[in-house]
Amino acid sequence: MRTRTMRDLCKTISYGTLHFAVGFGVTYALTGNVGIATGVALIEPAVNTVVFYFHEKVWARLPAFLQRRKGAVPAFRQPLHA
Repeated sequence: MRTRTMRDLCKTISYGTLHFAVGFGVTYALTGNVGIATGVALIEPAVNTVVFYFHEKVWARLPAFLQRRKGAVPAFRQPLHA
């Protein structure tokens, strides 16, 4: 369990670093301004995290919404083997 936790932590840190670098690089390429690029690279992941939370909430409710609307469970919620 400890090995998996360390792996997950390292993976999260590497993804965060990659996310920051891409955000910084794209913004710097578009603006040529280090200050703006740094600000965007720091703010965008925070905003994206909040948006992702609500995105997950919508997807969690989607099957019930579709079932009420059409009377059927969407294919992605049906078991693979009947």
